[in-house]
Amino acid sequence: MTLYTSTVVVPRKRSRIWATIGQNTAYALGLPILLVVIWGVWATVSPERFFPPPMTIVEAFVDTWIGPRLWNDVLPSLGRLFFGVLFSIAVGVGAGIVIGRVRWLRELLNPMLEFFRAVPPPVLIPIIAVLLGPTDAMKITVIVVGAIWPVLLNTIDGVRATDSVMTETARSFSLTRAEQLRYLVLPAASPRIMAGVRQALSIALILMVISEMFYSSSGLGYQIVYFQRNYLIAQMWSGILLLGLIGVLLAAIFGVVERRVLRWYHGIKEVERA
Repeated sequence: MTLYTSTVVVPRKRSRIWATIGQNTAYALGLPILLVVIWGVWATVSPERFFPPPMTIVEAFVDTWIGPRLWNDVLPSLGRLFFGVLFSIAVGVGAGIVIGRVRWLRELLNPMLEFFRAVPPPVLIPIIAVLLGPTDAMKITVIVVGAIWPVLLNTIDGVRATDSVMTETARSFSLTRAEQLRYLVLPAASPRIMAGVRQALSIALILMVISEMFYSSSGLGYQIVYFQRNYLIAQMWSGILLLGLIGVLLAAIFGVVERRVLRWYHGIKEVERA
């Protein structure tokens, strides 16, 4: 009598995790590395003054931004960006909740909101500069004027989309308006609010640079224009590289915050996929 036995090999969970991390890292870094290699080969074969080799840009990056300009230009720009985004989120979420909850106010303000949303924020910079002067307040105001709209409009849509059955249930349990707002409206609207914040971050970064290009004597935008006008091409590209790194850092920070704030939402999505 012959007995046949079979062995089931269960892959290690830790191995799968490291394999997934390696695969994600390869996807994230593969294309940028390939583009840098192509740029370097092209700059070596056909040298162009306005497209220096990557190593030249890296050297200019270290020489330009690791020093006094870090304190005099980069950090002040990041400070204005931070306060601009903070005010945009605070005002956008606050006003969006009020407008989304009050129907007559929403119908009254909707045409005006659509009009101002359609106005490109950079065209308002001269007006804001005349009113406030070339100050930090002007640059923060420019950021707020442009970055507030995705937060405001997404908040309004999120509040309006709150489930009516859950709203009636909350009322039947005699929840106060403050309790409904905290335990029902804000959680229901938070995915759309976070989507608006994600859009606002990219808009705020753009407006930070634009406001510094025309009405400033310091900051990242001013320095990039200064390098361009003085034909300091490698330094100009190093400023563009720095802005790209700031954008990547903002996206990474936002991703961590979003996963923490919306962990219940992502948990539901994972269960639905399963």
